[in-house]
Amino acid sequence: MRWLLFMWLHACSGPATAEVPTVEAPAPKVGQAEAIFAGGCFWCMEGPFDKVPGVMETWSGYTGGPELGPTYRQVAGHKTGHVEALRVVYDPTKVDYATLLQVFWHNIDPTQDDGQFCDRGAQYRSAIFVSDPDLKQQALATKKVVQQQLGTRVVTEIRPVAPFWVAEEMHQDFYQKQPAHYYRYRKGCGRDARLKALWGSKE
Repeated sequence: MRWLLFMWLHACSGPATAEVPTVEAPAPKVGQAEAIFAGGCFWCMEGPFDKVPGVMETWSGYTGGPELGPTYRQVAGHKTGHVEALRVVYDPTKVDYATLLQVFWHNIDPTQDDGQFCDRGAQYRSAIFVSDPDLKQQALATKKVVQQQLGTRVVTEIRPVAPFWVAEEMHQDFYQKQPAHYYRYRKGCGRDARLKALWGSKE
């Protein structure tokens, strides 16, 4: 469904141009930290994190695969090992990793193993990418809690951090650039209905 929306938007944006390889995200600046989450459609993950005090910026992108400079068409076409993901850059003196983990869990369906909501395929599977043992331990601990809360198996993976490739500009802040299309897609995909069934009104 989202692939069709993207193709329509791409067609409306003007003449087709050659794909340009994506670039790797730079390291966080001094005093900043990063968290990387895969929660299905990266368009839908930006908004919830942007609202968190202490979050400085969010970036949609691709990670987890061996390919360099992957493009949206390649990832969506199952030609890479990457997943769609979100890079959250935050001030650790204002928000902690535990809070970001809570936002992540409450914006995905951690029981779905074939994608997220109506988006099916390995590139939409949920995952938490961790860069050190402490973050891994926190992620595993919250995964255990979520599994107990839901009373069913949680399939979200905890994976080692990998290069994060910043997605094409049209994907950044899509929920703000194309709000009508975004909310139509989000509702049509059943995302909000499923999240409410799982978590109530929490984010």
